[in-house]
Amino acid sequence: MAKQENSNFEAQLFKAADKLRKNIDAAEYKNVALGLIFLKYISENFQELYDKLAKEEFSDPEDRDEYMAESIFFVPEQARWKNIQAKAKLPTIGQELDNAMEAIEKENPELREVLPKVFGKPNLDKTSLGSLIDLISDTELKNTSEKSKDLFGRVYEYFLGEFANAEGKKGGQFYTPKSIVKLMVQMIEPYKGRVYDPACGSGGMFVMSEKFVKEHRGNIQDITIYGQESNQTTWKLSKMNLAIRNINSQFVSWNTEGSFLKDLHPDLKADYVLANPPFNQSDWGQEYLQEDARWKYGLPPAGNANFAWMQHMLYHLAPHGVMATVLANGSLSSNTSGEGDIRKNLIQNDLVECIVALPKQLFYNTGIPACLWFLRREKKSRKNEILFIDASEMGFMKDRVHRDLSEEDMAKIAETFHQWRKSENYEDIRGYCKSAELSEVEKHGFVLTPGRYVGITEEEDDGIPFEEKMEKLATTLKGQFAKESEMNEEIKEQLKKIGFNL
Repeated sequence: MAKQENSNFEAQLFKAADKLRKNIDAAEYKNVALGLIFLKYISENFQELYDKLAKEEFSDPEDRDEYMAESIFFVPEQARWKNIQAKAKLPTIGQELDNAMEAIEKENPELREVLPKVFGKPNLDKTSLGSLIDLISDTELKNTSEKSKDLFGRVYEYFLGEFANAEGKKGGQFYTPKSIVKLMVQMIEPYKGRVYDPACGSGGMFVMSEKFVKEHRGNIQDITIYGQESNQTTWKLSKMNLAIRNINSQFVSWNTEGSFLKDLHPDLKADYVLANPPFNQSDWGQEYLQEDARWKYGLPPAGNANFAWMQHMLYHLAPHGVMATVLANGSLSSNTSGEGDIRKNLIQNDLVECIVALPKQLFYNTGIPACLWFLRREKKSRKNEILFIDASEMGFMKDRVHRDLSEEDMAKIAETFHQWRKSENYEDIRGYCKSAELSEVEKHGFVLTPGRYVGITEEEDDGIPFEEKMEKLATTLKGQFAKESEMNEEIKEQLKKIGFNL
């Protein structure tokens, strides 16, 4: 299979699978499709070792311990793909699959309560289910250039993204766009140590960390992952996602209360923290956590958990640790309910290392503009400085409504950050990046919006002072309306934000 064909491989498979969805919601169908992909993966891995053991004189291919020794899931006979495929056209195939999933869980304790048992539901058309099994069976998931496991991982990851897109707002609860995750990982470089995500969704941060280690010829055994997820369905997706990658998910936990009210890793001090928590989350349990030790830099407001998430992560960060989190842009400038004081305390304690403004339309579940925060416990270089990167105009439209960052965009941002940290070949670039001392940040009232610091690009700078331009614009706008009340309220609001009241 050529590389070009590989690039369309997942898309073609998803398109074919989606045709079989019919009238089932994407939220429900994802468990069906991803469950089958997972079953095909573990069955193929099992069969490969089974065939090898069958050829050996003193080996028993039905000995469960042989598979445990190779970190391969033991698949009981009724659940093996060839037996499932043989029953694909039977009206009982739904129940057969549910029984197969249950049998696998019994043989593999780490998969207990993880696999979907949704195939026997009456609203799932059994003819379509049989066709989906045939589709996955007929798809050749092995080739000379790529391991089967890696291809399955790619298929699973692609399907997750497409289902997130199809689900819209709900989809974003379990999926962070791949380019954002990759950029965060490239910037904090989790080579070795403990990696923590307190809102881990389907496990994308962990998968990308593993890829990073492998790409840099590190040892995947050198990182240990810790995670927590409050949505059980999402947690199951993450356990399967990690199992396909052969990543140990022993410390990836689920509970309904969530990371604030029931911290399942209370003593953890992580070397790396990576997270994309819910934006502007309200009703997160502040009333029960007034005196919590995590709020070292100020009590987060009851109506917005942005700084609760940030301080929760900081609390779990080791003395030499570094963290990256996605937050809504409001976290950079809000002064309501004590948020400005928390941000000021973080800055004055020299914890903030870098802020990246992201383009709009990156996320499937929200149109809220977002940014990346990078915090470090002990800055060995660039003390009392913060790097601001404005990437808000970067990226390309991957479809009619979604933007994405290119490989070049990600490389440029990560390289800028690393050059700045090492003080090698770094220089401020107007409209893109600026290294600001804390005294300058203080002059801006501890607001961290990158645009305030990087300025506008030289191409846009015609030498006319900013204030003069705005006065002229305001006068022009006023002249276009017979009455001030007719002026577009959105324009007035935007001008007010930058200090011009009409």
